[in-house]
Amino acid sequence: MGLLKTLFIIIFFYYAFKFLARLFAPFIVKKAADSMQRRAQEYQQRQSSQDTVREGETVIDRKPNGQKTSNQNVGEYVDFEEID
Repeated sequence: MGLLKTLFIIIFFYYAFKFLARLFAPFIVKKAADSMQRRAQEYQQRQSSQDTVREGETVIDRKPNGQKTSNQNVGEYVDFEEID
């Protein structure tokens, strides 16, 4: 009898959870989507407020690294001939 009672309780909670999930899932998903949209808008506003460059103006954020020179000791030159 104890086994049947335990199985009944497990099945009852399973179906109760499914019912409540179907009932509240749209609200939870909508709230999460609104939160993500609000964060994306705040991020976009923060990015656009930092861009105070006039149209047509060139801005360089960083200096390029030093001039890269080729290493002359990379090997010898081999002249290839085309074979027909």
